[in-house]
Amino acid sequence: MPVETSATIAQWAETTFGPVDSLGVLVRRAQQEITELHDALARNASPAEIAHEAADITIFLHRLVALVGHDLSIAVDEKMSINRQRHWQLSGDGVGQHL
Repeated sequence: MPVETSATIAQWAETTFGPVDSLGVLVRRAQQEITELHDALARNASPAEIAHEAADITIFLHRLVALVGHDLSIAVDEKMSINRQRHWQLSGDGVGQHL
C-alpha cells in the first residue's frame, strides 16, 4: 500500500480537480467535510465511515499545506513537540487550551 504525503495528495488533487484558485477554497471544503463528520457521529455511523470522513478533512489539509511548501505529517510532528512542552488549561470535557 502506498504511503501518501502532502506532495502526493496535492499532485493527485491537482490532476483530478485542477489548480486551486485560493487557499480559502480548500478551507471552505474542509469545513464542509467537518460537517459531514459531525453528521456521521450524530447518526452513529460505523467506525470505518467516521475514519473516512476524518480522512477527507485531512486530505484537504494535506493539499493546503503542500501548496504553501510544507508536509502536514512533518508539521504535525513539529507541532506535537511544541504541544508536549506547553502547559494546558483543561476544560473538563476532554479538551483544553494552552496557557
